Amino acid sequence: DGVTSMMYKHHGLQVAFTGNYDEYFGMATDVDAMVYLALANDMLHTLYDGKVTTIAEDVSGMPTLCRPVQEGGVGFDYRLQMAIADKWVEVLSEWGSDENWEMGNLVFTMENRRYGEKCISYAESHDQALVGDKTTAFWLMDAEMYTNMSTLSPDSPVVTRGIALHKLIRQFTMGLGGEGYLNFMGNEFGHPEWIDFPRGDRVEASTGEFIPGNGNSYHLCRRRFDLPETDHLRYKFLEAFDAKMNRVAGFFKYMASDHQYTSLKDDGDKMIAFERGDCVFVFNWHPVNSYSDYRIGCKKAGKYKLVLSSDNPEFGGWDNLSTHHDGSYFADSTAHNGRPASFQAYIPSRTVAVFALEEDIERVGYTYGEEYVSRVVEVSNEHV
Repeated sequence: DGVTSMMYKHHGLQVAFTGNYDEYFGMATDVDAMVYLALANDMLHTLYDGKVTTIAEDVSGMPTLCRPVQEGGVGFDYRLQMAIADKWVEVLSEWGSDENWEMGNLVFTMENRRYGEKCISYAESHDQALVGDKTTAFWLMDAEMYTNMSTLSPDSPVVTRGIALHKLIRQFTMGLGGEGYLNFMGNEFGHPEWIDFPRGDRVEASTGEFIPGNGNSYHLCRRRFDLPETDHLRYKFLEAFDAKMNRVAGFFKYMASDHQYTSLKDDGDKMIAFERGDCVFVFNWHPVNSYSDYRIGCKKAGKYKLVLSSDNPEFGGWDNLSTHHDGSYFADSTAHNGRPASFQAYIPSRTVAVFALEEDIERVGYTYGEEYVSRVVEVSNEHV
């Protein structure tokens, strides 16, 4: 935590890092701190080779921070890709209607990281979940999370949109944003409330400002893990999608792949398509337009199968594009969007679809698995 504050004598305060190398290699850099971080990483990776992972919270983009000490780097394994969560707050609070969302801007934010230095991507973290800010789910659905999350009540346009975009935001962040993915507890199912630790009234020493507390209340010092376990609440859809999203990532290991290519970012259609590892990801962000026989570029010809669709009914989708009944997609040598091959598919509005070659599915041993993965795990006493 706070690596940026350590690395610079100005502690990163009131500094807008632009990427200019003078910002990193000059008198403002705290050399003692850099040497300490390199020594700490070298010691950890030497004594606990293969059994330790170090991650730096750095917003500056310090070059070589995540390269081995033997190369002259600082030795961290990953840095947190902190700009992504800030971008989603900007999108949801400032960009307005869905028609205004800029596909190229979203792609640039996900891909804007140093080559050869691994990053952990996340759509939101404790910064968004603590009191004073909103979680992604609350930005999307706000007060309707308290009234319209039950499947026993009619569909609400706000909640329907919120659930659809919550799934797209998470898969887009995981798929394109880095070499690892971070989730803050409860956000996998769209936790409706922030975390507020017990606080008493206090006076800020530097300014004399009075800051009210919450009466040292524990009321919001919690995570409601019972919500996705309640069968009639729509939180179960978001958690089920998260489980399947992680299952696909675990089998195909696309975040560890060197292959990443964005072939489509269309502001008119609100479409984004990219390849990551052996998977082809297709996002339709348009609020109303669905596309039949939409051509998707890919790196190899062959028979593709749908391995994940946010439109599956167990994810709160409409079952228009589903892994349960969709067949094969045959990619031929028709070049498209700079790719040597392509296939056509139906892509409903506000959905993400993940495709893979049938031979790659068989190679990694992927199966769709259980419809729903419960978080309740039995643990016997002898294994505690």
